[in-house]
Amino acid sequence: MGLTSKTFLATAIVLAVVFFVATVWLWPRLARRSVSAVFGRVGLLLVTQLTVFVSVGLVANNSFLFYGSWADLFGQKQDLGVVTDHAAGTLASKNIVRVGIQRPDVPGGSRPTMGGRIDKVVIAGRKSKIESSAYVYLPPEYFQAAFARRKFPAVVVLTGYPGISENLLKGLHYPRTAHERVKAGRAQPMILVMLRPTVAPPRDTECVDIKGGPKTETFFAEDLPRAVSDTYRVGKLARNWGIMGNSTGGYCALKIGFHHPDRFSASAGLSAYYKAAEDPTTGDLFHGDQGARDRSDLMWSLDNLPQPDSSFLVTTSKRGEGNYRSTRQFIAKVKPPAQVSSIVLDSGGHNFNTWRREIPSALDWMSSRLSEN
Repeated sequence: MGLTSKTFLATAIVLAVVFFVATVWLWPRLARRSVSAVFGRVGLLLVTQLTVFVSVGLVANNSFLFYGSWADLFGQKQDLGVVTDHAAGTLASKNIVRVGIQRPDVPGGSRPTMGGRIDKVVIAGRKSKIESSAYVYLPPEYFQAAFARRKFPAVVVLTGYPGISENLLKGLHYPRTAHERVKAGRAQPMILVMLRPTVAPPRDTECVDIKGGPKTETFFAEDLPRAVSDTYRVGKLARNWGIMGNSTGGYCALKIGFHHPDRFSASAGLSAYYKAAEDPTTGDLFHGDQGARDRSDLMWSLDNLPQPDSSFLVTTSKRGEGNYRSTRQFIAKVKPPAQVSSIVLDSGGHNFNTWRREIPSALDWMSSRLSEN
């Protein structure tokens, strides 16, 4: 059974209840001072606590999708192999291979003209040499005859670390939310390219081009937009592209948007931080290069580099988020021609529930900054 399986969760809950009842029932019989009775009491307590702990953990994981599978829980690499198809005119010639198709969780999702389509793809970075799996959400308008000649704006959507791209579909509901915002007349149809920033798992590269290591920034800023534009009906100009994410993905989005205004005209960071983390999960990102370290610090960049003609959106909460003060500092440092907007909740933690409250407005904001042409 899968880690997020409802059957597995139900089984764990039933076992917890059974062992709790058994403990209550058998405790009087194990009240003696014999060795066997003591071991019996200890065993019942341990098993009962373990099953309750597992049940609570599974409920929390199913709610927030911290881990999507057993392999993800135990840190096993899950990258897909890349199928190279040498036939002319295939997706492989454009550095994207489609490995599956999913129906969006929206009304009419079985028909692309009504609900759109989600392509599961592998993107091979021509310049960075990085390969990463992703989900590409195509809105229903993409398949409608009235829009057959139209190009669509695209948004790169990033998870946090060590999240998996499935979180963006199952936990944060990006395709469903985008579909609802269009139906409500609040946003234009957009293509969403959803993936995690961890392109060299299990290492957290903080979207940095690491000397002698993964060129993550190059992958997101250059390879990914080029591959998607060559494959789908997406423009190649900055005004056609946005990038957003939560937590680590939010930091990556803001940093890439700041340093690559020729690629992305709008960037949104949900619960973002503003300086590259350096810890055991990242390893040595900069190899003593202080210039590279400074460049990865958005506060330093705002103070010392020309500000781009780009739009930024940042989100935080007055209570529950650790980035409230730094987000206010970021807002204060943004100067023309750059523009900044914010979502500030009264309260909200660093979790899926908070981000689900911010995503609808963030997609509306992103839509208003992007153009199809």
